[in-house]
Amino acid sequence: MQHQFEVKGMTCGHCEMSVKKALLRLDPKATVKIVRTENKVTVQSEQPRGSLMEAIAEEGYAVQ
Repeated sequence: MQHQFEVKGMTCGHCEMSVKKALLRLDPKATVKIVRTENKVTVQSEQPRGSLMEAIAEEGYAVQ
């Protein structure tokens, strides 16, 4: 299942990697694509949307 999120607060490569690592900890088989300049994160995962959002939020980012 594909999920798309708007993630605010990603300002650098480190931010991007923090979000990606958080998602992969939750689902190691996930595919994560991040377009930082557009604040977009696309995740291919079988995890529920809420769980993915929580993983991003726990890293300190606002997610919708």
